[in-house]
Amino acid sequence: MSTREGAVGRAMAFFDDGGFERLLSDLVAVPSTSQEEAGAPALAAYLGEAMQPWLERLGFEVSISPNPLPGFGPILSAIRIEDPARPTVLLYGHGDTVRGLEDQWRAGLSPWKLTREDGRWYGRGTADNKGQHALNLAALEAVLAERGGRLGANVKLVIETAEERGSRGLREFIAMHAKELAADALIASDGPRVEPEVPTIATGTRGTYHFDLVVKLREGGVHSGHWGGLTTDPAILLAHALSTIMDRDGKILVRDWLPRQGVPPRVKAVLEGCPVGGGDGAATIDPQWGEPGLTSAEKIYGWNSFIVLAMVSGRPENPVNAVAPDARAHCQIRYTVDAEPDRFEAALRAHLDAHRLEDVRIENAFIRMPASRTAPDHPWVGWAQASVARTLNKRVQIIPSSSGGLPGDVFVDHLGVPLVWIPHSYNGCKQHGPDEHLLISAAREGIASFAGLWWDLGEPGTPERG
Repeated sequence: MSTREGAVGRAMAFFDDGGFERLLSDLVAVPSTSQEEAGAPALAAYLGEAMQPWLERLGFEVSISPNPLPGFGPILSAIRIEDPARPTVLLYGHGDTVRGLEDQWRAGLSPWKLTREDGRWYGRGTADNKGQHALNLAALEAVLAERGGRLGANVKLVIETAEERGSRGLREFIAMHAKELAADALIASDGPRVEPEVPTIATGTRGTYHFDLVVKLREGGVHSGHWGGLTTDPAILLAHALSTIMDRDGKILVRDWLPRQGVPPRVKAVLEGCPVGGGDGAATIDPQWGEPGLTSAEKIYGWNSFIVLAMVSGRPENPVNAVAPDARAHCQIRYTVDAEPDRFEAALRAHLDAHRLEDVRIENAFIRMPASRTAPDHPWVGWAQASVARTLNKRVQIIPSSSGGLPGDVFVDHLGVPLVWIPHSYNGCKQHGPDEHLLISAAREGIASFAGLWWDLGEPGTPERG
């Protein structure tokens, strides 16, 4: 007789016996970076050679489509319908990675080879995102095996290959295929847990808004001895502009960027007692930095942040004795759905002008990924929380926004689904940099969690269909 315990046990046996490690090793070996033109063939290979045969064995009807936008990677969609009257969950993942950065990994590690060391699996894509969606599919396979090939529910899947380039083309693809991809909820995995040991559910993500601050005063540099102290230095103007945007302790001073009503009460409630950590020494949590009066969890999951991603004036790698002609900073705002990004540029322009910084221009302002959020008390969120807690016998922390960017807004806008992100990684995984890795302990809990979720999806007690 098939049982929930049997399904979770099958998933754990596959994991503990090395099956998942072998699977992940094969996936990591595909150098599917979307940030280099040479990676294009590997993007297609990841979908067509690594994913499609596996999904077809699981009973999915699989299609691989060109990206609606030229120059971006293909998109896989897969559908497995058992009974249209039963709930349907949409699963999402991305098969593309950032650049390998081969020369920056420490000795003994390679981005395209899985290496097990000290409770971690190293390799590009282990955490972001191959390891995460592979865990979910391996758990589904275990449940299907336990139930004799049936799930008792329906599953649809989208795997894109342009997430690391802003999910370009995904919105257009989902809009074109909204009818066939209709579902009751999106339940997927990406991003980090709040702490490595704390199972987490995120119901959305903060958005990312980018812009350049530019000071250009002349066509070329002028001699620093002849002109220093006489002509305006663009770098100094840029530094003053940045200092008016954020104070010494990280408080945003352009107050029109921030949520008008502060952190909403429902967000505050769900974040009460929420831990934040797990950086593994890569960074520190500095209590004085950021908005006064907010907890660390509220700052990162319920508030906006401003970051200078890059800045330059002159030639730092080879300085010359000259007053530089220009200075530039590329900046980012991470914002929640409670902010108004369509007002960001105008608010900044008025702010700079009020500080006599008319020579500081704002250029190339755009939203890279919009913010999204499902109510933390949505029935599907509560259902998933209860399922994971039952499997792991642990408290499951709900957060209203993942700390990183994800294209949840696309699925909300075109499919109207609630968002249930269940991450299997942690803040210290070094995604986007050298030595990316997946914690084996968190991955083990991840495959167990999803085995329980898939089993429960086929049982009575799922939220009523909207």
